[in-house]
Amino acid sequence: MKNCPRCPQLRLAARMTDIGVEVDVCPQCKGMWLDRGEIFSFAGDSRQLQKELEAARAKAAPGSLPSPITSAPMNVLRLAGGLEIDECPKSGGIWLDAGELERVGGASWVSLKLDETVEAPEVEPDPARMERLGKIAAGLTPLPNLFLRSTTLLLFMYGILGLVLITAVEAGGLSAASALVLGIVIVALQFLFSPWLLDLSLWLMYRCRSVTPEELPAHLREFVARVCAERKLAFPRFKIIDDGAPNAFTYGHVPGNARVVITRGILELLEPAEVEAVVAHEIGHVVHWDMLLMTLAQLVPLVLYYIYRTLISIRIKGKDQTAAARLAIAVGAYVLYIVSQYLVLWFSRVREYHADRFSGRVTGNPNALASALVKIAYGLAGREPATESKPRRKVDAVGALGIFDAGAAKTLAITSGSPGAGLVVDKERLQDAMKWDLWNPWATYYEIHSTHPLVANRLSHLADQAVSMNQTPYVVFARKKPESYWDEFFVDVLVMWLPWLAFIAGGVAAIATRQPWLLGAGVAAAGLAAMLKLRFSYPMRDFPLSSVAGLLKHVKVSAVRPVPCTLRGTVIGKGVPGLVFSEDFVMQDDTGLMFMDYRQPFALWEFLFGLLRAERWQRREVTVTGWFRRAPVPFVELRSIEAGGDSSRCWLLVFKWIFAALLFFGGCALMVWLGMRTLGM
Repeated sequence: MKNCPRCPQLRLAARMTDIGVEVDVCPQCKGMWLDRGEIFSFAGDSRQLQKELEAARAKAAPGSLPSPITSAPMNVLRLAGGLEIDECPKSGGIWLDAGELERVGGASWVSLKLDETVEAPEVEPDPARMERLGKIAAGLTPLPNLFLRSTTLLLFMYGILGLVLITAVEAGGLSAASALVLGIVIVALQFLFSPWLLDLSLWLMYRCRSVTPEELPAHLREFVARVCAERKLAFPRFKIIDDGAPNAFTYGHVPGNARVVITRGILELLEPAEVEAVVAHEIGHVVHWDMLLMTLAQLVPLVLYYIYRTLISIRIKGKDQTAAARLAIAVGAYVLYIVSQYLVLWFSRVREYHADRFSGRVTGNPNALASALVKIAYGLAGREPATESKPRRKVDAVGALGIFDAGAAKTLAITSGSPGAGLVVDKERLQDAMKWDLWNPWATYYEIHSTHPLVANRLSHLADQAVSMNQTPYVVFARKKPESYWDEFFVDVLVMWLPWLAFIAGGVAAIATRQPWLLGAGVAAAGLAAMLKLRFSYPMRDFPLSSVAGLLKHVKVSAVRPVPCTLRGTVIGKGVPGLVFSEDFVMQDDTGLMFMDYRQPFALWEFLFGLLRAERWQRREVTVTGWFRRAPVPFVELRSIEAGGDSSRCWLLVFKWIFAALLFFGGCALMVWLGMRTLGM
């Protein structure tokens, strides 16, 4: 909670600016609070602003106003023209009084104003949402039957698969025996061998070891033993990945030989009740036979694709009266293959909700899993100052969770950076991070393509469960959507596909007009469009010093539309926890954790860096520059990383510019050559 420095009894309210970045404003004195780095979002000349701030910090004078973050007195910075502003030396945030705001607005280096067309966000949750929670608490609205949803989807998918197989057999494209053998072989191979292959890969490529129940923390061992006794399960095998990045997952054939993998970061970041909730989520997958169910679900698209490939590979001989039918079935099988892929992803998301509910039920506290998800998934776990009286917690075991999509698990935690507060979740920062999940259209796009629901949606389901158990929900999203974000979404999509659209337009024009030189023009246009895309996706203005918490307040950000930034913190783990050749990093500053995406032009380059050089950056204080993106989780695509005298730079952007230039000039040359051939020269 942030209180106004001028009006201590009043809480600052979130307000939207004209560029889509939320700031905190006092409803009475109209003063404004900007988190570290936010001022640069509004700067027309960020270099000049940076110079003025650095010069002012060198001559900073102690002030009397308390920081909204730490409550300690802020420093007074005197800028050019006699303008004075207050800065929190601990958090790097800036306070602007109402009069100062007017003077800042008139300065040449910054343009900052509130969007007066947007109402202030509601301080209370949406009435419709509260009505639903009330009905759940009263028992009038039951929680969704997730078992029925899963069973119905599986039956539907296998019904479609059976129909396609029967049709293919009747059309003569497949024999009944091959159709039957096909399904059995694929299921058997994937189900039987995948756990052992995972065992082997964890042993070879990860810093992973098996642990006995006695090596687990006592509270966790007792909790797992109780749950297993109640559910008549064997105590699962636990494995440890020695990495500070939090993650966990489970795998195996059946409940009797399930493995639960956890990382060191889980036990370092989470409280005991939260650790138990995370492990309960994994046990939920075991109890629900999700390992087998997901194998069966994934079989359907595999078989449909095999049918498609088999039917289109059959050659037409003579007067083959079944050729048209086979082609129609092949096309239908491919369409159903695409549809079934999305159904499997939806099925996986339902299983995650099911495991979440199991965790809330066996722990008796859905809020424990909710707070764990927040700390693992969003990116705001601030560092707790190390002291002799509070030493770093030693852990005996670590785990990995199937708690997030492995391909998207790039973020970590959202906690308060207040000194002495410990790793306590700041609900305001949490709602700042949830805005992107609930408002930005890109979030829905990514969820459709993910095995796991968006964290904000999982928190909503856990809130429903908490209310059904007569508990206060961990969080109920209380922000009102200020505007539509579809215009930025469509601009992003256009920019993303612009090079291909230019190339296709040139090709279509060449075919339609029978002018081959237009194909070269299309290639050149694609190169030019690629350059425009690079300017949009890699802005090269200054990379101002920011914080994880400040970056997460940006709603109009995507994989295509980034925010240039600089972060300072400690590397606490690898991007893929424990993987010996993982080239990516997880970095922690005083407000949270962020995934660092290290990219080079060639995969071999990245592999060698991860294998030979990435370890040297672990547990070091670093300064990184790059571009903050969300896809859907927050991450920074690295431009450079520095620590002491060591530095490393990513050259992917340079390679992309070279490729775009070659495409443009190559297209121009092709256009001239084809034009000369058309003219007979």
